[in-house]
Amino acid sequence: MNSSPLVSIVLPAFNAEKTVGDAIASILLQSYPNWELLFIDDGSSDKTLDVARRFKDQRIKIFADGTNLGLPARLNEAIDRAAGKYFARMDQDDLCFPERLERQVEYLEAHPGIDLLGTRAMTFISPSQATGLFPFRETHEEICRQPWKGFYLPHPSWMGRLEWFKKHRYHNVDRAEDQDLLLRSYPSSRFACLPKILFAYRLRNKVSLKINLTARKSLLLSQIKVFCGRSEWEYLMLSVLAYTGKCALDYYKSLTGARQREEDANLLDILSRWEKLKSEVAEMQR
Repeated sequence: MNSSPLVSIVLPAFNAEKTVGDAIASILLQSYPNWELLFIDDGSSDKTLDVARRFKDQRIKIFADGTNLGLPARLNEAIDRAAGKYFARMDQDDLCFPERLERQVEYLEAHPGIDLLGTRAMTFISPSQATGLFPFRETHEEICRQPWKGFYLPHPSWMGRLEWFKKHRYHNVDRAEDQDLLLRSYPSSRFACLPKILFAYRLRNKVSLKINLTARKSLLLSQIKVFCGRSEWEYLMLSVLAYTGKCALDYYKSLTGARQREEDANLLDILSRWEKLKSEVAEMQR
């Protein structure tokens, strides 16, 4: 195996014993082999670390110091540890489809002007319950058209040039560190998103009003700071209006249990194939 991987994948985890095994397995099933996985345990109190250690692959590097520092700090730690040309994200409860890394590497190699690349993503609650598609924007102009409303670029699907991440590090923004980073960097960067569904983003069964409102507030505070610093007063006013509308919608969903559903037979088929692929991982670990 190449001692200098082209792609460094970071997977921070905290108390994720029920889902992190599938997340790691989806990396092992990638068609592209030249990667390292930086698994960083963020002070878990369950068996998350034990699950990670069951995977016997020299490309998986496990780090654990027993402390809980939070996601932004762990992502910055991974940036410092990464050896690859490209830096990729992965979350503890999501799934990569087998061609994800291959397609992203191909695109970034062919488009040197793109700093950060996501993929189209489907959403699911369980492998038998697909819920729809993550909002999709393909080009930089489309992704950044309305910065006061946020950026549609699924964070755990990101792959970008390591130099870009070193220049634009994560700030400690509670539950909105990705949106904050995009907001700070988009005027001097180029983003894109692959149109093919290569990622599955797990949703919670129940919409958490507290989590949503925390993320909304954190993003608004970042927007106020950035837009004031750039004297973008119109964007500032629009961000306050967007925050108010989204909070109202969050309250409505919490009261009614409403969830946008766009179930599609093709999405369910993708997830059903994942169940079959897991048996391959089990064989690999024997």
